[in-house]
Amino acid sequence: MLTLDQAKRLTYGTVLYHAHNRNADGSPQRWRVNGAPKLWKRSPGRVQVPIKHGLRTYGHLTEDSLHLVCLSEEEALA
Repeated sequence: MLTLDQAKRLTYGTVLYHAHNRNADGSPQRWRVNGAPKLWKRSPGRVQVPIKHGLRTYGHLTEDSLHLVCLSEEEALA
């Protein structure tokens, strides 16, 4: 699982692995950080990270969905 501090330090191009969604071969889906994390001064517990999967799938990783991604493929498979 990704922590809030780790999410705040993510950089463009970092690969994240989904903990539940799998590809056809059984490997975890790879999501790539597509920009800088958005942080709030008044709410230090909030974070919004733009992510991309494949050619046309875009989304945002928020503090509520940090438990769905991991930094390593081995951690996502466990």
